[in-house]
Amino acid sequence: MSQQSRPVVIRNGRVIDPSQGVDTFGDVVLVDGVVHGIESLGATQLPDGWSEFDASGMIVAPGFIDLHTHLRTPGQEWKEDPKTASDAAVHGGFTTICAMPNTYPAQDNASVVGELMLRCASESAVRVRPIGAITKERKGDELAPMHELADAGVVGFSDDGDPVMSPHLMRQALNYSTDLDLPIINHAEDRGLVAEWDMNEGVVASHLGLRGIPNSAESMMIARDIELARITIGRLHIPHVSTGESVELIRRAKSESIKVTAEVTPHHLALTERWVYGENGNVPDVLTENAYDTLAKMAPPLRTEKDRQAVIEALVDGTIDAIGTDHAPHAATDKVCTFTEAANGIIGLETALSLACGIAGIDISLAIERLTCGPRTILGDDSIGTLKPGAKADVAIIDLQGDWVVESSTLGSKSHNTPLLGKSVLSRVAATFVGGVKVWDATGDGAKDA
Repeated sequence: MSQQSRPVVIRNGRVIDPSQGVDTFGDVVLVDGVVHGIESLGATQLPDGWSEFDASGMIVAPGFIDLHTHLRTPGQEWKEDPKTASDAAVHGGFTTICAMPNTYPAQDNASVVGELMLRCASESAVRVRPIGAITKERKGDELAPMHELADAGVVGFSDDGDPVMSPHLMRQALNYSTDLDLPIINHAEDRGLVAEWDMNEGVVASHLGLRGIPNSAESMMIARDIELARITIGRLHIPHVSTGESVELIRRAKSESIKVTAEVTPHHLALTERWVYGENGNVPDVLTENAYDTLAKMAPPLRTEKDRQAVIEALVDGTIDAIGTDHAPHAATDKVCTFTEAANGIIGLETALSLACGIAGIDISLAIERLTCGPRTILGDDSIGTLKPGAKADVAIIDLQGDWVVESSTLGSKSHNTPLLGKSVLSRVAATFVGGVKVWDATGDGAKDA
């Protein structure tokens, strides 16, 4: 993020900024790395040294914020690194990403966090916000030094894919969250109920002969954590909500003013367990070589259509505050194997808009709100996720009707593990600005000098 910005006007777009209740046609002016304002310049001649970007027919929105990104750095750079994660982010309109702590070593002390941030400062084109581990080495045995991590700049705490199984430790962590005013993000999976599984428990798993995990494994952990948040008055954030039962628990907790927020992934909004058949969500008459699609294996697993509709409804009514990608890159060898052996995870930064709007049909204004205002509020950072004057000049330009083919050769991520690979999808990000600098342009035209 060392590039210097020069003044730029993004012209003729439909400007949607939920933070201000703005949905209008106009021009967005970026000066000295911040938003100058939303104006109607018409054919006004720009001063020398300015540039312009023609957003005619497109939507201009604040840059997206992802609460749930796996950088795989340090320790697994063959899957992803700050540069490639940054490339994936800007392709998807994300200008701020939160780095999850399931790294090697884990982000459980100030030294590891500091080294990561130094590397991101030199390699990443987007803003990176670290998330610290809840427990040392993410083992669930002893709390990490949470005050030290907060002083190092973490924006929350999580053991990510490893749930904090001990209610005592989880209660302690939530107690700390009241003092630090940072969310505790616990992977909602009760491993005391099911230790090993392959996909969602149900008809598809039975048909394929795979081990299933029931919805209750998620909802039981969420119910426990909500009760702990109630007694501690701590800040609980629930990641990747995937079931109808979970939605009801969160909805009830919010009605009782418990400090709980939640996110849903684009893939849980758009896809169901049927994608494991490898037929784009269709049920084949007979199983083919496409079945057991490891690219559709993730945690939590893809659920039923009923669950998908429940999380969409929760997104619409505000029960779910944010869309978080859970961008989880894996090497090809992690997926080219049996379904049981395959790693959980799907890349999500570049396809988030296509999944949420193009496939799931989420209204674009709602999607933008949950990709900007929702996460911005959870992070408590008023300088991002908005086009208010003085905010950071982070902008996503969206071609809602633009179709594109998800191909390995054009993905920014180092990994390509998505069931959308090779498929044509609608809705894409045409260009991205970070701090007033254009860092992605899929239009081929670029910004023009005045």
